[in-house]
Amino acid sequence: MIYIKNKQAIAKMRIAGQRLSQIVEGMREYVVAGVTTGELDALIETRMRAAELRPMCKGYGTYQHATCISINDVVVHGIPSNRTLVDGDIVTIDVVGSYKGYCVDMARCFAVGTISDTAQRLIDTAQRALDAAIKKIAPKIPLREVCRVIQTVVEKEKFGILRDFVGHGIGKAMHEEPQVPNFVSSDVTALLQQGMTLAIEPMITEHGHEVQVMEDGWTVRTIDGGLSAHIEDTIVVTAHGAEVLTRPNERV
Repeated sequence: MIYIKNKQAIAKMRIAGQRLSQIVEGMREYVVAGVTTGELDALIETRMRAAELRPMCKGYGTYQHATCISINDVVVHGIPSNRTLVDGDIVTIDVVGSYKGYCVDMARCFAVGTISDTAQRLIDTAQRALDAAIKKIAPKIPLREVCRVIQTVVEKEKFGILRDFVGHGIGKAMHEEPQVPNFVSSDVTALLQQGMTLAIEPMITEHGHEVQVMEDGWTVRTIDGGLSAHIEDTIVVTAHGAEVLTRPNERV
């Protein structure tokens, strides 16, 4: 079932998005060589709790961290650890925060020092795909067409698109219907409606889309060792397009 959010629910999600985005964007000065992903996770959790945000990833199944932090060939669900960042890494911080029972989900991809041209192009492409998808959103637009926009932008750059992981609806639960793939799928039949809230998240790879889940049960890596990029925002469908809840004061 797709849940349509009322004004009160959207107001809570808007507050969550404003607070969470300030925390995540504020990590840019800390994502540097010599820092561990565990240190970043601890800092984010501390700031989330100070902002009255519940870190929803912590305690999700067996997961015990506030964030997922993925480096280089890890596409999603990297586990924070004592892994130290080095110059040239690309790092995705993915986090879900809840305010008064309503969630938002976002991810940002950061460069550590000087990164390769390919890595920068990968990050830029993921961002362009997300921005283009958000601009496509309007009531009565088939969700499939939003997915098509992402696929078109990514494949034009000849990058891969994950098939095994997709975006999703979001609200009281971290994951709600509908699924939002980054490619055209016949399974996607929903029409966008005012009040729908979606987490849109291009997850793209340098080469092929094949991935493997590591022995820890969470970390997802590219099979070919190619780089990856993942960028995500939570949006609400409005009468005139989309409001991006995880970019404060931004409407498209």
